[in-house]
Amino acid sequence: MPEAIAPYLDVIDLPFMREDLPKLVASMRMGTARIKDIVLSLRNFSRLDESAVKTVNLHDGLDSTLTLLGNRFRAQPGQTAIERVKSYGDLPLVACYAGQLNQVFMSILTNAVDALESQRRSPHAAPLDAGLDPPTITIRTEVTGSDWVRIEISNNGPAIDESVRQRIFDPFFTTKAVGKGQGMGLAISYQIVVEQHGGSLKCLSSAEGTTFRIDLPLKQIGAES
Repeated sequence: MPEAIAPYLDVIDLPFMREDLPKLVASMRMGTARIKDIVLSLRNFSRLDESAVKTVNLHDGLDSTLTLLGNRFRAQPGQTAIERVKSYGDLPLVACYAGQLNQVFMSILTNAVDALESQRRSPHAAPLDAGLDPPTITIRTEVTGSDWVRIEISNNGPAIDESVRQRIFDPFFTTKAVGKGQGMGLAISYQIVVEQHGGSLKCLSSAEGTTFRIDLPLKQIGAES
């Protein structure tokens, strides 16, 4: 070992450096990969270069939205993490306004997370060791006919009252506290799916949870080949 660096070995704690440096590098690589995923997800989510109708893979938009919401799925003090279940079918490419549909996915998923968080914060919530099913959001996709696809975003949170469900897509209607929501996310989602894409958006709710069902045609007028 060179005598010139011998006096500094105790100062830098060489054995510790040998053990800790690889961990630091691995952590930096993980952080870099995470940043890359978020940047790619933001680009895919916004689809700024695809304002016209384009044929896209809807699963890419769903995955990007889940990535951007990743922090909200993590466990919080006194609360379990929200599980994500993806049950993707073999979907063909769909002609759509991709950026707008990503906004729909974001709105519905955000509302699902809000519902589960509200349930977890409730004073009547079951304790973590109660053995109940964990809060879960499930995304299913499938082909429902020769020209249609279906996306279902479900959560196992509390049921929605029928009086609320009937108004859930009305502009400015919200059950959230003042300052927590403006009541426009689901109204805009309905407009995007039904009016702009000629599809269907429904809210189904029961004691098992709530499902938002999106049905979309495979083709739009003006779609590029």
